Amino acid sequence: MIKNILYTFLIASLASAIISCGGSDDSSGTSSSSDSTVTTESLSGNGVFILAGLSGNILRSTNKGSSFDNATSPTSKNLYGVAFGNSVFVLVGDNGTIVKSTDNGSSFESITTPTTNTFFGVGFGNNNFVAAGISGSIVKSTESGASWDNATSPTANYLRGIIFGNNIFVAVGDSGNIVRSDDGSSFDNVTSPVTTDLYGVGFGNSTFVAVGDNGTIVRSTTDNGSSWDNATSPTTNNLYGVGFGNNTFVAVGDNGTILRSTDNGSTWDNVTSPTSNFLIGVGFGYNAFVAAGTYGNILRSTDNGSSWDNATSPTANQLRGVGF
Repeated sequence: MIKNILYTFLIASLASAIISCGGSDDSSGTSSSSDSTVTTESLSGNGVFILAGLSGNILRSTNKGSSFDNATSPTSKNLYGVAFGNSVFVLVGDNGTIVKSTDNGSSFESITTPTTNTFFGVGFGNNNFVAAGISGSIVKSTESGASWDNATSPTANYLRGIIFGNNIFVAVGDSGNIVRSDDGSSFDNVTSPVTTDLYGVGFGNSTFVAVGDNGTIVRSTTDNGSSWDNATSPTTNNLYGVGFGNNTFVAVGDNGTILRSTDNGSTWDNVTSPTSNFLIGVGFGYNAFVAAGTYGNILRSTDNGSSWDNATSPTANQLRGVGF
């Protein structure tokens, strides 16, 4: 019910249809679709921040996230997730949409995919891009995003976010679903401590952290995502994205919610936010956290998530994925 109310709000507020994600130990991930809530993605890359949004909106920053410009997009489909690897940015979205850039986000091209299913998140690791989405769909590219094949999925639940860490891909989704893979080609279900929907997943300091409905936070610390435990959350607001950098996890969500943890996701504190807009994606790079959400809102923190300021945004479109 809460998820449906949220989605109705997002659609009404933007007249349009949720990290990560990622490729390194300071990345996080998750993204979403027209018949779902949100997911988001973020990762560490090459000094350029890329944001993915509704109606094919792509934003680019070359000044550490202080300001963003519109990039030329080859699609009008909603885009939800961003990943970077092998000098390539890959963005994923509605109806099997995948676009890629080989010039640091200056230009993008559309890529043919083996499905029309919506992808919510994309991650990079071990020279593979892996995207996940609606009805448990998972696809993999071993050619820097140029071509894609279906991967084996153990679930029909929506998978909202995906991340790579310690040579393992971990994806999370509806009803607390958590799946993992050591090759990105075949995934297995993992026992989850929750049944609430999970939207974002991040990785850092050998720890996976996933976030979701009603302030849910779960983490895996000792066995590469094979077992998970609940963490105490200081909020009941929905959380959509989680990122990692400088030994700090940051999670974002409803009504401008920002949470911060400096002990590998064990304990969390609320952080003062400069916005009441929903925050959906968060990523870390160039010693800065960047968060993005509804109405084109972009926030930036240069003190490890302790304080935040608004960054200049050229759009009022909802923004979902954060990549670096």
